[in-house]
Amino acid sequence: MTTRRLRFSIPYAQKLTLLASVPLIVAVAAIAVVVAAQSRALAEREINTLEIQLIEAKKVELRNYVTQARNGFYFIYGNAAPDDADAQKRVEQILSAMIYGEEGQFFVYHYDGTALVSPRETARIGQNFSGESDIEGTQVVDRLIEIARDGAGYHTYMWPKPSTGEMAQKIVYVTSFPSWQWAVGTGVFIDDVLASVATSRAEVEQRVERTFLYIGAIALIALLVVFATGMGLNLRERRLADAKLKKLTQRVFDAQEEERGRVARELHDGISQILVGVRYALDNARRRLDRGDPTAEAPLAKGIATLGQAISEVRRISRDLRPAVLDDLGLGPALRMLSEEFGQRTGIDVSFSTVVFRNRLDSNAKIALYRIAQEALTNIERHAKASHVTIDLRGHKSGATLLIKDDGAGFNQNAQTPGLGLRNMQERMDQLGGSLTLHTSPGNGVEIKASAPLTHMLPPPTAPAEGPKSTSRKTPA
Repeated sequence: MTTRRLRFSIPYAQKLTLLASVPLIVAVAAIAVVVAAQSRALAEREINTLEIQLIEAKKVELRNYVTQARNGFYFIYGNAAPDDADAQKRVEQILSAMIYGEEGQFFVYHYDGTALVSPRETARIGQNFSGESDIEGTQVVDRLIEIARDGAGYHTYMWPKPSTGEMAQKIVYVTSFPSWQWAVGTGVFIDDVLASVATSRAEVEQRVERTFLYIGAIALIALLVVFATGMGLNLRERRLADAKLKKLTQRVFDAQEEERGRVARELHDGISQILVGVRYALDNARRRLDRGDPTAEAPLAKGIATLGQAISEVRRISRDLRPAVLDDLGLGPALRMLSEEFGQRTGIDVSFSTVVFRNRLDSNAKIALYRIAQEALTNIERHAKASHVTIDLRGHKSGATLLIKDDGAGFNQNAQTPGLGLRNMQERMDQLGGSLTLHTSPGNGVEIKASAPLTHMLPPPTAPAEGPKSTSRKTPA
């Protein structure tokens, strides 16, 4: 039983879109979280400030109520004895009549916890409520009496509203009539304040939610723009790539046809003519042998010599197609042999210098640099009208560099479109990840510099490398 693993491959365009989208999403999410947190914190501070201000206003209002009520009957309390029951009754009547709003009233508790005045809750009058607490466990009457004994102050607790019977938070201001041992005060429910605060908090949450929606909408629009831009660039790059591929394919076909034409011409002009000469010599020798002519040996020897030339020509063509020395000895010896054969064939002086690489370049770099040298020498032979060519091959810390220079006619680099040979050179170096530079001007020759990167250099051998070696080959013009 075999298990097959399916590999999910993401197209390059989608990778670019994800690369642009993911940081954008993360950044927008971080901005949204920070904005929401800052908005909530700021709003909470403002709401708390508003709540404190409203409650403080309520407290000031309560204190004013109590102060005004006390001033209204202080002339009775101030002139009465501690046990003046008549004066106490008159003050109780005055306080019972002082009701305001829907919930407002004054209350009086004796220090022992007995309710003396409670106009809106008359059932409480005369009963002792010492130890009474609200639904949350907060002491009510005992705490009010304790505050009154201390002079005056505020107390907050839960209490049923007389108008509805519902529990609500109440703030009370209480003061003391020490000679009568009374705790006198009034209170106000702050459920309206709490409702306003709750409404404000709900509005803040709504604003935060709207902010999230706005940021989300902006992020979505940005993502759509990124996606559309990525798709547009992808389609554009694909069209350009298709166009370049078509051009490259056509160049390959042109190069193949050119190479086939060159080989066909060499076979026809060289091998074919030589073999025709061999056939003629052998034919001549056969006819002489048939006649018994003793001179048949001469054309036979000539045919054998011509056949040797054919063999040499076949070897040369084979070497041009793929020199065996390139694989066996390396780029340096192959270029040396190429320069020597070029000098012998064309009569142009060739100076070749190199550092012994010990075959350290990989196969791709060797083939690319050899073909560049081959193409450059072909161009020199056809167009340069040069008398001297310099070829230099060097290895350095950045890789390997091939320099080819001639003293020929040169050309105007800006005015002339690069031919197929130069384009082939450039494409070979592009495939290697290297560089190709060309310097030329009319009358000053051409200098071609091809550099292969260090990634195409094999590790050095264990034996010490040889020092620089320079050879010069000059052939008569």
